[in-house]
Amino acid sequence: QVRLVESGGGLVQAGGSLRLSCVASGSIVSINGMRWYRQTPGKQREFVAGITSVGITNYADSVKGRFAVSRDNVKNTVYLQMNSLKPNDTAVYYCNQVLKSPDTDWYLVWGQGTQVTVSS
Repeated sequence: QVRLVESGGGLVQAGGSLRLSCVASGSIVSINGMRWYRQTPGKQREFVAGITSVGITNYADSVKGRFAVSRDNVKNTVYLQMNSLKPNDTAVYYCNQVLKSPDTDWYLVWGQGTQVTVSS
């Protein structure tokens, strides 16, 4: 059983910064892509940022230049550094990872989410 646990969310003033972490634990052979999404009440979950196994990154237009995604393959962790935060960045942030366990094909796992609230 593989679990993803996000941390680092909280309350911050507009213009401030937060760093989210997402750690995978359990029986893991390999991890491919890692991504961050966010969701606000009544809206669909939206893509925020992603990073491939070789470190290629991509971002939603709304966060380009402000957010940075990175990964530590030894720690099975993906990070999201969020700078110049705005009130409309307020959301629950979720990570997912595409990974393999022993005797499995690639599959997707989601974390439970961490709340980010940006006050004006």
